[in-house]
Amino acid sequence: MDIDIRHSPSFAVARIRLGGGESVRAESGAMMATSAGIEVTAKAEGGLTKGLKRSVLGGESLFLTRLTAGPDGGWVDLAPDLPGDMTTIEVGPGVNLARGAWLCSSDKVEINTKWGGFKNLAGGEGGFLVRAEGSGPVLASCYGALDLVELGQGETMVLDSGHLVAFSDGVSYTTRKVTRGIVQSLKSGERLVFELTGPGQVWTQSRNPSGLKSG
Repeated sequence: MDIDIRHSPSFAVARIRLGGGESVRAESGAMMATSAGIEVTAKAEGGLTKGLKRSVLGGESLFLTRLTAGPDGGWVDLAPDLPGDMTTIEVGPGVNLARGAWLCSSDKVEINTKWGGFKNLAGGEGGFLVRAEGSGPVLASCYGALDLVELGQGETMVLDSGHLVAFSDGVSYTTRKVTRGIVQSLKSGERLVFELTGPGQVWTQSRNPSGLKSG
């Protein structure tokens, strides 16, 4: 499985090249085009209960699309709904993604919904994260431009909750208001923010999807 991202950073499209019989699982509706001979199926992988958790709690679709190459291999083009960039994240052993960031992953990666605690609920991310575990690549999409921040041991960054894409294992976080007091928060126009502490990697997006929806 080989992933080539083109048209970055504004309108990224990922071409995934598959060997004979190889398959990839993708977010429903993400398929843009395929080579001849690609079999496309859709199902609630892991059962209906797991599919509902992934959809209602994790912000992903109920049904996942599985794209499988024939004996001679082939390619698949995937594109997200929102304009922006994409990145390939190697999972090992795990990575946590914000709601809506997961686009596809290899068969060796398991996608689950993880309870992020009430602190995450307060951060406006629905209380749940998409948890990717296993070995292999995950393709994450974002709204706008993508940045990767490398946090050292004990190093902390402050990030608006709507600009989070993903963070690796080892990164811990808390949430707080960006300013003191409700009045100051309303005046600033900001919501709650994450304080993320390393060591590890944090992927961020330059645009907030909730701002697009409320505009």
